[in-house]
Parts: sequence; C-alpha cells; structure tokens
Amino acid sequence: MSWDLPAPFVLDLEVEDSSIDHYGHVNNAEYLRWVERISWAHSEHLGLSLAHYRQLDRAMVVHRHELDYLSPAFAGDTLQLATWIVACDDRLTLTRRFQLQHAGTRRALLRACTRFACIELSSGRPRRLPEAFRQCYGGALVSQ
Repeated sequence: MSWDLPAPFVLDLEVEDSSIDHYGHVNNAEYLRWVERISWAHSEHLGLSLAHYRQLDRAMVVHRHELDYLSPAFAGDTLQLATWIVACDDRLTLTRRFQLQHAGTRRALLRACTRFACIELSSGRPRRLPEAFRQCYGGALVSQ
C-alpha cells in the first residue's frame, strides 16, 4: 500500500452488505464507524484499553472530525484503513489522521482527521492528559 505517512497502524476491512446505503455504495456513516473502530484498536495496541480509561477516570473524546470522501466502496470490497497520531500537546488534545484504501487498486477512498480532547469520565469536564496517555500517545507520534 502507498500510505501518506510512514509506519501506519492498519486495519483490514471487508465491506458487508449491511454497510451499503440506498445509492448502492458504503454509507458515509460507516466510514465514521470505521474511524472509531481503528482508533480504539490502535489505542489498545498501544496499551490503553477502555478498562485503563475507566481506571484513570479519563477518556479521549471527539472534539472535531473532518472526513474527505474521495471514492466509493461497494459490498465485497476489501479495504485497508490506516491511522497515525500526528499531534499530542501533552496537555489536553491529540490528533489522528486516517487513510482508507481499496486493497486491490490502492485507490484512496477517504482521508480524515480527528481531534480528541481529554475529559474526566466522572464529570465530563476537560482534564489534563494523564501520564499514561502522554507516554502511549506521545510515544506514537508520527511526523507529518
């Protein structure tokens, strides 16, 4: 695959019939679900699971999504979705980039960017990134 940035975390996807909308291609909302899915998978790969979030009383919540839909995907397509952490301010926020490609043609289907903010789970209020978040997420930074 030809990725926009080096060393991606990659998730293989097979487009199921349930992902298809009334236009006959993958529904836009499905792309957003895939972005969420790979974000969790990458966090777990880095050592931060939902259990860790709860134990630390912290979470990374979406502040802003930007999704650029470049080309449609269809039922039965094999896709690869990549993510990178491209910014972590060591205080409150981190930013991920995403790239979705058709596995056969290597055609880019989606490019996206999500900015996350750290909150305290018990109150929902913004809070400083705990040390575990700074180490895991900051340690995974990729230069753009």
